[in-house]
Amino acid sequence: MAEAARAELPADKRERYAVLRAEIAAVIAGEPNRIARYASAASLLANAFPERFFWTGFYLVDPDKPRELVIGPYQGTLGCLRIPFDRGVCGACASRRESIVVPNVHAFPGHIACDSRSNSEIVTPVFDANGDLAAVLDIDSTQFEAFDAIDEAGLSAICADLLTLP
Repeated sequence: MAEAARAELPADKRERYAVLRAEIAAVIAGEPNRIARYASAASLLANAFPERFFWTGFYLVDPDKPRELVIGPYQGTLGCLRIPFDRGVCGACASRRESIVVPNVHAFPGHIACDSRSNSEIVTPVFDANGDLAAVLDIDSTQFEAFDAIDEAGLSAICADLLTLP
């Protein structure tokens, strides 16, 4: 494992995601355990954007209930324990197998309010080396419209690496 040591992340969001992607890849290199990989990514992401990321974590596809997500490693307040694929932003992401950016969660049909302070959300799928959905990365913000296409691209790139890097 590489130690993550940095004085400061770039102010530019694209550059920050590029640095984070390399940093996460270095930290998880050689680690076969998915939970360790998810936990490391959640920690590094949450600490990289503390002003915007209120809740950062993973919901894992439950192998015993393949149309249901179960909470995994996260940083933040208490999360929902289980989310069916047909409910909320996380469920929609899992069903569609694509990232979803929600500027105002209160306007999203079927939104699950795990914490009433969340006002916007981005959810990105995580696929394993076989292309099977393994998890979703869920990030909430207390700010409205906290996420954009730069966040979507940066988080998608990080998620693409999580289970495919050796």
